[in-house]
Amino acid sequence: MNASSTSETPLITLATRVTILRILGVPVFIVFVVYYLSSLKAGQPDETYRHIAAAVFFLVALTDALDGYLARSRNETSRLGTILDPIADKGLMLSGLILLTRPNIPELSPHIPIWFTALVISRDVILVAGAFIIHHVAASVHIRPHLIGKAATFFQVVTILLVLLQLPGMHFTLVVYAGGICTAASALIYIIAGIRQLET
Repeated sequence: MNASSTSETPLITLATRVTILRILGVPVFIVFVVYYLSSLKAGQPDETYRHIAAAVFFLVALTDALDGYLARSRNETSRLGTILDPIADKGLMLSGLILLTRPNIPELSPHIPIWFTALVISRDVILVAGAFIIHHVAASVHIRPHLIGKAATFFQVVTILLVLLQLPGMHFTLVVYAGGICTAASALIYIIAGIRQLET
């Protein structure tokens, strides 16, 4: 075995293993949310399910930063990790948004407005479609994370947590609108960046 082979990044790095754990946490989160919503709809809310769902969501969201840190600090960025990371992110975020939007359970308060969930899903659809188009036209896709996009993700996470923790009030409304503005702005930034890639 030569030196070059020993320095190669393994397929399943430590960061990738953390990402896999995050993906496995998504169905656990979904199960506890569904059980809580079912008990709420039946008029006998089981707060234990809600507390566990909130804890799982928080831990999975928190480890998003952990796997990124491990990949950078250990210089072990892998193709598998690059593929799995957005799956973990979007799986957790979209499941939380969809399940906790008001039409599902009218008794849920506070709840995520329909427009907020629709906006987040629409942005993600636009990004995926745009990346697909750019890949087939320009052969390569260059997407750089920006501060507005990170702020949008932060407010989306906080919105879901506030619903799970049942913390209504003016602060909840402000977080929702801040998240909506950042999500729309980030979509516009990505669209402009995509158009520029197609023009070059």
